[in-house]
Amino acid sequence: MSRPKIERVNPRPSVEVHLPEGRVLSGPRGASAGDFLAEIQADLPAMVTGAVVNGELRELTYPIRMDARLTPVTMADADGARIYRRSLTFLLGAAFSDLYPEDSLAVDHSVASGGYFCQVTNRDQLTGGELSALQERMRSWVAVDEPFKRQEVSVVEATTYFAAKGDTDKVRLLSFRQKEYVTLYRLGDYLDYHHGYMLPATGYLKWFDLFPLGDGFILRFPQRKSPTELQPMPEYSQLVAAFRQYGQWLQRLGIDSVGALNEAIQSGRSREVLLVSEALHEQNIAEIARQISSRREQVRIVLIAGPSSSGKTTFSRRLAVQLLAQGLSPFALELDSFFVDRDQTPLDENGQLNFEALEAVDLGLLADHLQRLIAGQAITLPHYNFKAGRREPGEEVHLTSDHIVILEGIHGLNPGLLPGPLSERAFRIYASALTQLNLDSHNRVSTTDTRLIRRTVRDARERGYTAQQTIQRWESVRRGEERYIFPFQENAAATFNSALAYELSVLKPLAEPLLRQVPHGTPEFIEAKRLLALLDWFLPIEAGLIPDNSLLREFVGGSILKDFRIWKV
Repeated sequence: MSRPKIERVNPRPSVEVHLPEGRVLSGPRGASAGDFLAEIQADLPAMVTGAVVNGELRELTYPIRMDARLTPVTMADADGARIYRRSLTFLLGAAFSDLYPEDSLAVDHSVASGGYFCQVTNRDQLTGGELSALQERMRSWVAVDEPFKRQEVSVVEATTYFAAKGDTDKVRLLSFRQKEYVTLYRLGDYLDYHHGYMLPATGYLKWFDLFPLGDGFILRFPQRKSPTELQPMPEYSQLVAAFRQYGQWLQRLGIDSVGALNEAIQSGRSREVLLVSEALHEQNIAEIARQISSRREQVRIVLIAGPSSSGKTTFSRRLAVQLLAQGLSPFALELDSFFVDRDQTPLDENGQLNFEALEAVDLGLLADHLQRLIAGQAITLPHYNFKAGRREPGEEVHLTSDHIVILEGIHGLNPGLLPGPLSERAFRIYASALTQLNLDSHNRVSTTDTRLIRRTVRDARERGYTAQQTIQRWESVRRGEERYIFPFQENAAATFNSALAYELSVLKPLAEPLLRQVPHGTPEFIEAKRLLALLDWFLPIEAGLIPDNSLLREFVGGSILKDFRIWKV
C-alpha cells in the first residue's frame, strides 16, 4: 500500500473558514473573524456581534491565522446580546466619565423590557437636561465609529490605576483575581474593566435610549426577539422596589459587591453574612404572611408564580409556616391536576404538546373547584395521570373558613387564570432571584445566571442530569418564562426576592466540577466556560454552614422542608 505524498511547504497567504451551512470563505491569513462574517451579514437575521471559532467564543477582532470552523453570533443569540449590552454599558461609562468626571455611575440591575437601571451614587440624580446631554455624547461617539481598544495589563498595574481613580469596588475585586493579568478596554481617554467580550467599535451601538425612572434612569437596549427595536416601557414599581430594597440592605451589611463579599469571607464573617441573609428572607416571608392575614376576610387564595429555579417550592412551604403562625391553615392545590386530557392539549409552533400554555389548563373546572372549596363544600379533586394523559378522581377535600388555598404555577399572575369574582379573592406573589450583588459598579451578575447555576446543581443531584443537559434545556425554559411569566410580574400584590448574597460562594464548589465536564466543541461548552469565569471571582463557602430551612437547600440538598406537608384537612 503506497503512502500519500507528504511535503513541506510555506504557509499559503490565504485561509479558509467553513460556515455551518457548508459554505466556505477564503481570505488573507490574519484577517479578523468580523472581516469574514461581513461577507454574509446580509444573509443573517440580526447584526453580527461575535463569532465561534473552532468551538470557542471570540470577539470580531479575533484574527483567523489558520483554516477554521466559523459560526456567526448575532444580537438574536444569547452571547451576541450580552456582547452588545456589555459594549453599550462601556460606552455609557465613557460618556458619563467624559461629562461628569467627578461623579460615579452604578449599573444596578436589569429590567424586563430590555434595559439596565442605573444610578449616580455620589450626587443628586441627573436632571432631564443632563440625561439628554449624556445620551447625545454617546450618540456622537457612535457616529464617529471610535474603536474599543483591548489591552492586557498586570493585575498590579490595573489595581494601581483603579485605586488612583477611586474605584474601590474594582480594587477589591482585583485583589481576588486568580490570574496575573486582566483585560481592559479603552475608548478615548477612558479605560475600564468589563467581564466578557466587547464589540470592535462604537459604530455597532445603534440602538439604545436613556429613560428617567425614579431616582435613576434606564439604559434601554433591544431584546433578542427584536434586535433592532426598543420595547415599550412598562411600569416597574414592583420589580425596581424589590431590587432597591435588596441593594440597600447589602449596603448596610457592607457587602455591596463581590469583592466586599470575598473580604467578608476571608476575614471569617461567613456565618454573619449567612445568618443576616437568611434573616432578611424570613423577615420578608413573615411580612407577606402578615399582609395576607390582614386581609383574611377577603383573601382565600394565594397564587405564586416565578421563573425556574427561583425557589418557589421552599418559599411556599416557609410561607405556609408563617401563615400557620398567623392562625391560617394553608392547603396546597396543584395546578397540574387540572390539565385537560392529552388529546385536548394545545400544540406549540413546532407541533409539540404545549403543557405551558394557559389553554392546557381546564380553567372552568379549576374555577368551579376553587369556588366550591372556599364556600366550604366537599369536593373530589382531580388527579392527572401523566402516563395515561387524562384526569382521574383524586382525594375528597372539605375546607373550613380558616383554610387558605395556595396555588403555585406558571400562570399564577396571569389575569386569565381566574374569573373576576375569584380573582378578587386572590393574593398574587411573584418570586424570583433578583440578584443585586454585582462584581463591581459596571459589571452585573445576571439574575438568569444565578438561576441557571442553581438549576445545574439541583439537576445533577436530583435528576442525574449533566451540566450539558441542563444548559441544553435552558433556552426552552427561558422562552416559556418570557411568554408566560415575565409579562405579568407587575400583577403581583407582593414580590419575594429569593436571592441570597452568599449563594454563588456556596454553589461555586458544587457547580464548577459539573461545568468542567461539558465537552469542548459543543454549544454548551461556551456557556459552561462563561459561567466558570463568573464563579472564578467568588471565594467558596462550605455548604454545611447553610441553615437546614434555607431556600438554598432546595438546590444543594438537606432541606428540612423537603418532606414538609401540612396541607391535609
